[in-house]
Amino acid sequence: MKMNRPVLIQAPESFPVTLEEAKAHLRVDWDDEDGIISAFIAAAVSYLDGWSGILGRCLVEQTWRMDFSKFCRELPLPLAPVTSIASITWRNADGQTATIDDDEYLLEVDSAGNSFARFRNAYVFPSSLYERDAISVTFVAGYPADEDDNSTVPGALKVAILLLVAEWFNNREASVPGSVAELPFAVNALISPFRRMVL
Repeated sequence: MKMNRPVLIQAPESFPVTLEEAKAHLRVDWDDEDGIISAFIAAAVSYLDGWSGILGRCLVEQTWRMDFSKFCRELPLPLAPVTSIASITWRNADGQTATIDDDEYLLEVDSAGNSFARFRNAYVFPSSLYERDAISVTFVAGYPADEDDNSTVPGALKVAILLLVAEWFNNREASVPGSVAELPFAVNALISPFRRMVL
């Protein structure tokens, strides 16, 4: 099955680390550089997070849509960790859209952390589909906040973000003389267990 690029429907409402946490890590107790520190946080998160991030996973909860041209018993969802499926819709040949009852499918996650929208065996797939991208799965991915609204992003990833922020804060040029590594060794070590192959 041809894999489409997922579409971001709702971006995260916060970052895995706060400005205050970054300033504490940097030992910065003044406010003049809040803007640049916030920009470094956003850049570090962007480097790791979502479809374009190097991890192939989402950090803070966000909503995505994946489109498919035909039905299969299992439809792969290319990000992790997927926490829920919000809806599955399909379009007929006339372009009319219908929503599939949520009793007809469930979220499955295999031992490798890959997620699927799996239709029940008794579900009969609609026919006469629209010519392309007829089926849309909208899903929520990312680490949810806890009951106190604190981030549950793994600590290693938070530390990696803080290290990237510190690296860029302390070395603001495009390149650092003598540096040969794309990322600091500690950052690579921290994020390596969380890298995944996109389906």
